[in-house]
Amino acid sequence: MVNAYTTEPARAVVAPEHEGGGTVAATVLRRAGVRGGQPFVLDHEGRYDLQLNRFFRELNTWGVRAANSIAAYTRDVMLFCRFLHTSRGGKSIWHCDGEDLRAYKSVRLHTPGDQQISVGTWRRSIAALDKWAAWALHERLVEAPPFRYQDKTVLTPQGMKRVRVNVLQEPAGQDEPVRFLAFEDYLLWRDVGLRGELPDGRADPAWRGRHGERNAVFADLLIYSGMRLGEGATLLVPEIPPAVASGRAPRGLYLSAAVTKRNKARTVFVNRRTLANLHRYIDIERDDVVTRCLAAGAYRRGKPTLWVQRAGSTGVTLASGRGSWSYSRIGMTARRELMAVTDEGELAGPLWLWLGGDGRPLACSTWQSAFQRANERCASFDLGLTVTPHILRHSFAVHMLGLLLRQTVRALGMQADRRFTHAEVKRLLIGNPMRKLQLLLGHANEATVYTYLDVLDEAQEIVAAALDEWDAQAAALDNLMLDSAPDDGETDEATK
Repeated sequence: MVNAYTTEPARAVVAPEHEGGGTVAATVLRRAGVRGGQPFVLDHEGRYDLQLNRFFRELNTWGVRAANSIAAYTRDVMLFCRFLHTSRGGKSIWHCDGEDLRAYKSVRLHTPGDQQISVGTWRRSIAALDKWAAWALHERLVEAPPFRYQDKTVLTPQGMKRVRVNVLQEPAGQDEPVRFLAFEDYLLWRDVGLRGELPDGRADPAWRGRHGERNAVFADLLIYSGMRLGEGATLLVPEIPPAVASGRAPRGLYLSAAVTKRNKARTVFVNRRTLANLHRYIDIERDDVVTRCLAAGAYRRGKPTLWVQRAGSTGVTLASGRGSWSYSRIGMTARRELMAVTDEGELAGPLWLWLGGDGRPLACSTWQSAFQRANERCASFDLGLTVTPHILRHSFAVHMLGLLLRQTVRALGMQADRRFTHAEVKRLLIGNPMRKLQLLLGHANEATVYTYLDVLDEAQEIVAAALDEWDAQAAALDNLMLDSAPDDGETDEATK
């Protein structure tokens, strides 16, 4: 049976069957660049396909960076390999063709039963197989595209465009509704689930959780900035903007292409309160952990690290004369290994922002576990709140869109002496806010952001607040236009 697994290099260190208590094996794994949690596939005889598993290792350089996405792509390709072996005469993925993919689609998408998948899951499977096919062609491991593609003309916000798609791709069905939280629900989930409070705001004497404030600051960072889990989880301390006094706008937080989806760098903004809490975590809780681990010599053990002499907002200077390194070139794996040293060569601690109680960098899976525990705690109080990092991203998008629309409404009112054409009103009310939201979220296509417009129909508090401001501005505008209205009965576009 073809199966997928994940690497656990730490187990090699304590493996008794290896020479030197596993030290040699662990060294070999480190030199090979094997990291913990790396997915790989073994065939039905337990063999390791070097090229196929190299594709999984290189997914992050092909725009698939999030650990969950890499795991999902690995599973999709593995299931196709399993189908080829069991249902297509033991065929290898390196010899598959369009007929195999057509048969796979029939089984997975159109055959009723427990194994039948949704259109959304099929579209992701096709994306994974298309990514493999493109990689295999680039590496000259296959002579021709294994699947058939066709060019289609589609409507985008930038007009009609020609795109190439797999002929067995399924048209998108009815989109799942965007899940987001009302802000008061988020605060309740955060305080009860992460901080361990009771629903009425009192401290829970039975709470035995740890790092509640750290986890709450992390959640605040996601919902106030719209960052993805992998982006927020891999931040470095030098990348955090300085705290600012009241009345001054915080500096933007630059996310380099090395950690963002599809290598698309962008700048996000963090509100003053969350930024102040971030610095409080760095100065108190995080500093206490680092100081304790330095005193215990914890950072002198374990895998090799990258010694950093200087760290700024855009990059680091490595010790021992190894030159400078821009953050745009430092991927997620290397970031975990950055260790600051003083001018005297003394250890100063890791640069990774989020640390566990052992002083080591926290993985994305740790945050997912923290969210799950928070959901379970909220369920124990029958609060009915289930939150994921991506729901916080959606919540940011919905609330930010409402704020941007209100801001645009105010801008229309401040220009009350102008007569707007229909195109100008459309651009001001929709185009600019959507473009701003696209940049904040880091979406490659503006069309993706228009999904959140549908949510406004349900977010009545946002719509009501925007309409209240609009009514006040419109009344003033109507009065002004009535005073200057033409006498020939011509309809005034501005009052419309």
